[in-house]
Amino acid sequence: MSDAAGIEPPKDAATARSLAQDLQVLRDPNVLRLVLSRLISDLGSGIGPIALAFGVLALPGGGPTGLGIVLFCAGLPRVAFLLFAGVIADRGNRVRLLVIAEAVMALTWLVGAALFVTGHASVIAMSALAIVGGLATALFYPTHTGLIPQVVNDDQLQSTNALIRLASNIASIGGVALGGLLVAAIGSGLALGINALTYGVSALLLVGIRVQRTLPRDETTSIVDELVHGWREFTARRWVWLIVVTFSIANVGSSAAFGVVGPVIAATSWDGAKSWGFVLAAFSLGMVVGVVVAMKIRPRHPLLIAMTASPLLMLPVLGLVPPLTVIAVAGGAFVGGVAIDVFEVLWQTALQQHVPQESLSRVSAYDYFGSLAFTPLGLAAAGPIIEHWGARTAAIICVALMSVQLIALFDPQIRRLRANDSAAPPVALPTGDGLVAPD
Repeated sequence: MSDAAGIEPPKDAATARSLAQDLQVLRDPNVLRLVLSRLISDLGSGIGPIALAFGVLALPGGGPTGLGIVLFCAGLPRVAFLLFAGVIADRGNRVRLLVIAEAVMALTWLVGAALFVTGHASVIAMSALAIVGGLATALFYPTHTGLIPQVVNDDQLQSTNALIRLASNIASIGGVALGGLLVAAIGSGLALGINALTYGVSALLLVGIRVQRTLPRDETTSIVDELVHGWREFTARRWVWLIVVTFSIANVGSSAAFGVVGPVIAATSWDGAKSWGFVLAAFSLGMVVGVVVAMKIRPRHPLLIAMTASPLLMLPVLGLVPPLTVIAVAGGAFVGGVAIDVFEVLWQTALQQHVPQESLSRVSAYDYFGSLAFTPLGLAAAGPIIEHWGARTAAIICVALMSVQLIALFDPQIRRLRANDSAAPPVALPTGDGLVAPD
C-alpha cells in the first residue's frame, strides 16, 4: 500500500463518473462476455434453489430434514474446497477453469432434472449432485475474481466489477421471481433443466474470452507450498486480513438475522412470508442501486468509503428489535442493500489492484473462506437462542456481532489505502523466506 505509513492524510473527495463512461467498457468483447455470462448464469442460480427446494420437499423421505441435508451437502464443499480452488486457479488457465466449473454445474443439474422428470430422484441422489455442484461453485468464485484483472486495465476494474455485480443482482431478482412461476407451471424437474441450460450458455460465453496478461507460474511447487504462499500474501496485508476477520464475525450475525430471526419476527409480529418477502425485495432493489452508486464514484480511499457504508446493513436488523413496522424495516433493508454492494464493488476492486495477479485467486479464496466459514454457526444457533430468550434478544445479538466490522475503520491502512489506477502491477512476496514490504 502506497501510504500505509500514514504520510498523507486521508482525503474524502470522490470523483463522479457518468453511467455512459462505465458502459464504455462493454465495448471490450471480453468484458461483454463476462457480464453476459453472469447475467445468464445467475438467472439460473435464482431459479435453481427454488426448483430444488420444492422438488426435495415433495420427495418421499424429503421434507424439511431432507432439504436441510441437501443444502448442507451443497454448502460444505464450498467451504472445504475453497482454499484448494484458489491454488488451482492461480496455477491453471483461469478461463478454462471457469468454463469447466460452469459446464460441471450444467451437467450436474441436467442430471438432477432428469431424475425428477423420470421419477428417480431421491434425497441421497440430490445430495450427491449437490456435493458436485458445491465443488464447482467453490472453484468458480476465486477463479472469477482472479481472471478480471487479466482481461481489463486497472482503470477499468471498478466499472467492470460494478457491471458484473449489476448483472448478477438483476438476474438474481428475476431468477427468484421466474423460479416460482416455473415450478408452479412446469414442475421442479423442468425448472432445474432450465437452470442447467443457463450454466451451459454461460460456459459457451466464457470460452471466447482472451486474456491480456499471462501469469508467471512455478510448476515445481507443491499444493501445500502454494497454500502457504497464498496465506503469506493474505496475511502480509493487514487491510486484507483485518476486514476478512471482522466480516467472518459480522456475517454470523447477518446470516442469522436474515435467515432465521427476520422470518420468525415476520411470522409473529407481521403477516408472515408476505411481509418478509417485501423486506427482501427492498434489500435486492437496494443492491441494484448500490451497484449504480459504486459505478459513479471513484474514491481516493476506497476502503474508507466501503467500510463506512457496510455497517448500514445493520439498519434493518436494528429495526427488528422493537420491532418497527414492515415499511420501516424495508426502508432500512433498501439502504443496507445499497451499502453492501458499494462495499462489494470497492472491496473486489481493491483486492484486484493491490494483490499480485499470480496470487489473487488464493487470496480471494482465503477471503471467501474466512467470510463464509462460520455462517452455519449463526444459522444453527439462532433457533435455540430464539426459543430460550426470544427473537428480539436474538436480533440484538445479531446487531452486536455485525457491529464488529466497525473495528476495521480504526485501522490506518484501511482508511488510507489509495485507489491504484496505474498499469503497474503490485509486487508479489517471494516464495522463499526473504522479507519484503507488503503492499
